[in-house]
This record gives sequence, structure tokens and C-alpha cells, in this order.
Amino acid sequence: MTSQGVSARAEAWAAHPSERGSRVFPCRTSRELSSALPSRRDLSLGARMGNSALRAHVETAQKTGVFQLKDRGLTEFPSELQKLTSNLRTIDLSNNKIENLPPVVIGKFTLLKSLSLNNNKLTALPDELCNLKKLETLSLNNNQLRELPSTFGQLSALKTLSLSGNQLRALPPQLCSLRHLDVVDLSKNQIRSIPDIVGELQVIELNLNQNQIAQISVKISSCPRLKVLRLEENCLELSMLPQSILSDSQICLLAVEGNLFEIKKLRELEGYDKYMERFTATKKKFA
Repeated sequence: MTSQGVSARAEAWAAHPSERGSRVFPCRTSRELSSALPSRRDLSLGARMGNSALRAHVETAQKTGVFQLKDRGLTEFPSELQKLTSNLRTIDLSNNKIENLPPVVIGKFTLLKSLSLNNNKLTALPDELCNLKKLETLSLNNNQLRELPSTFGQLSALKTLSLSGNQLRALPPQLCSLRHLDVVDLSKNQIRSIPDIVGELQVIELNLNQNQIAQISVKISSCPRLKVLRLEENCLELSMLPQSILSDSQICLLAVEGNLFEIKKLRELEGYDKYMERFTATKKKFA
């Protein structure tokens, strides 16, 4: 076959790819390919629920002020929520795989009252979170937090804080600046002692169950509003439990089962009768 014949057949072969049983894709630039591929966010949201379903959630949230998207395998805070910074009062993104909160966005939800991010993979919180001056409930159970932002005390409206199942090694001193804080759950962390600063806490209920607490400051008896103190399953010897909790505090429910002493020994301590008077009075009040 002549060179002209070979060339002609090659041109025909290229012009009719169906004759060789394959397809020819047009060349694309890297930018075109990148835009054609789904982004990481699209994979985490779109692949699991579809863009139309996500739009429906956003549209509903615009009307109700509530955005709830749990159990979706999200690895990022949904960027679509940027459109709702002036609408939302409640956000619940629990049971996902979110590793961090976008600092620029999270501080703009000026009307937000409740934020739930339980069962995610958060290792730190941005300072901007503390700009949420109307936030009343913050639930961050079962994450990987080791500390709170230094500005956490600026959450002046906070009433309920849940941090169970994290990696805190100490009682966060920032909590003592929160004058409206009623309930704090620090159970299932790695706290080993309760320092003197605890006396400045304004909480009504403090849950410290399942930590590694071996020492408690006597100042805990000075907490002006503390009614419920939970210390179950820690490392407390009876001698390390301040007797003033029994004789000279507002505490009317003390839970200490699962420590290094028998409960019957607690009943023998001086001041136990006064504690039981408070306990019984409260029980009758709510009966």
C-alpha cells in the first residue's frame, strides 16, 4: 500500500471512531476538568442527598429559622448556610464527620440560640464562635475537644453547655464568666481535679461523671446556685470529698456512686443530716 493510502486510512480511522469500537474524548484544560468534577463539598452533600433535597432544606430553614441535617456523613460545615446567617435560630448538624467550623461564617449567625454538633470530629473551636451573643444552648458532645477558646466567656446568653465525651483535662475557667449558665455537662472527659476557681461558677447543675477526679476544692461549697452535683465513677477517696458540700452548701442532690468508697460511709460524715434535709425538701417540692 502506498504512503498516500496509509495516510488516507489513518484519517478515516480518526474521523470515525465507531469503526474501532471506542470513543474519543475532546481535550480539556485542567481548569475545565476541575470544574466538571464534583467538589469535596458536593460529594459530601450532593452525593448523599442530592442538590434538590439540600435546596429544600435551605428553603425550609429560611421560613422556620431551623436547619437540621443529621446523619449525613458531612465532612464540612455546609457553605449553603452562609445565605441564612440572619435567619437561623437553630442549627443541628449532629452525627456527621465535621472536623472544623469556618471562622468567617460561624460568627455571623447573630440570631442563633441553639447550636448542636454532637458526634462529630471537632478538635478545636474558632474564637469567632464566641461572637454569638444570643446563643443559649451549645451541644458538643462526643467530639475531640481539648480546650475552649479563651474568648468563650463572651457567650453571655449561654444557659446550657454540653461537652460530654471530649478530651478536656481541666475545668475550663472561662465558664466562670458566664453569669446565666444553668447546666454544664462535662462528663466522660479526662478531668483530674477541681480547682478553687470552681467557687465562681453560677451553674445550677454540674455533671462531672466518669472523669478521673481525685481532688475537689472546698470552694465548690461556695457556688451560690449549685443544686445538683454529679461525681459518679471518678477516683475520689472519701477523705477528698469536702464535708462542707454536706454541711454548708446549696447542693441538694449529690451523686457519688462508683468512687473509691462505700456510700454507707458517706452517711456517717458530719453534715450528712443537713444535706438530707435539703434533699428531702427539694424532693417534696417537686413531688
